[in-house]
Amino acid sequence: MRQDRQRKKTAKKKETWQEHGHENAAHAHGNAAHTHENAAHMHGSAAHTHENATHTHGNAALNKQKIKKEMRQTGRQMTSGKPLGKIVFEKPGNMLYPVPAVMVSCTDGEGRDNVLTVAWAGTVCSDPPMVSVSIRPSRFSHEMIRKTGEFVINLTTEQLVPAADFCGVRSGRDMDKFEACHLTKLPASKVSAPLIAESPVNIECRVTQVIHLGSHDLFLAEVVAVDADASLMDEKGGFHLEKADLTAWSHGRYYALGRTLGSFGFSVRKTK
Repeated sequence: MRQDRQRKKTAKKKETWQEHGHENAAHAHGNAAHTHENAAHMHGSAAHTHENATHTHGNAALNKQKIKKEMRQTGRQMTSGKPLGKIVFEKPGNMLYPVPAVMVSCTDGEGRDNVLTVAWAGTVCSDPPMVSVSIRPSRFSHEMIRKTGEFVINLTTEQLVPAADFCGVRSGRDMDKFEACHLTKLPASKVSAPLIAESPVNIECRVTQVIHLGSHDLFLAEVVAVDADASLMDEKGGFHLEKADLTAWSHGRYYALGRTLGSFGFSVRKTK
C-alpha cells in the first residue's frame, strides 16, 4: 500500500512538472511569437522609412529636374547642382546704376534760362572730350538745347539734392527754377547757357549731334570748358574732387558717395 501511494505521488509530481514545463514552453513560444511580431513591425517600420526616404528622394529629384528645366528656359546655369539665385525680369529696363543725377542749365537765347535734372548722362569720348545727355522731346529744356546747341552740366552735391529733385519734377514752362530753388547764375566762358554757382564743377558743352532713340533724344556734345571751385584745388594744382560731396542716383533714390575703396590701377600696383 505504501509503495502504491509513493508511486502515485511520484506520478503526480511528474505530471505537475510536465504541465509546468509545457506552460514555460508555451510562454517561451509566446515570447518568440511576440518577438517575431516586433521584428515584423520593425521590418514594416523600416520599409515605411525606406518608402519615405524613397518618396523624399523622388521629390528632391523632381524638384531638381524642375529647377534645371526652369534654368534652361531662362538661359541660366547651375553650379554644383544649385541654382545661381538669379531672376529674369519679365520686362527689361534700364538697370545701369548708380549714375550721376546732374543739373543741366540751358537758355533759349532770348533771355529765358532753365534747369533740368538728368540722370541719363555720361562720358562718351576722351579725345576729343565728349559727353551725352538723353532728354525727352516733351521737356521744356529739349527745345532750348536743340535751338541753341549749348548747355552746361552742373554736378550735384549733397546740399543741391533738394534743388536737383525739384528741377526734375517741375517744368520751366511754369516758373523760373533758378529763382524757385535760390540758385545763382554765373556766366559761362564758352557757351551762352549759365553756370550754377552752387555746383562745384560746371561742364560747358556744345552739341555735335542729336539722335532720336525712342522715348528720348540723345544729345552728343563736345566739352569746350570746365569750371571748378577754387576750394577743390591744392597749392600744387592738384584737383580734389573727393572734397565736393558729390551724390549719385540709383533706382529712384539719391545717395551720398561712400568711402574710398581704391584708386585706378590699385589691383596691379606693386607695394613698396
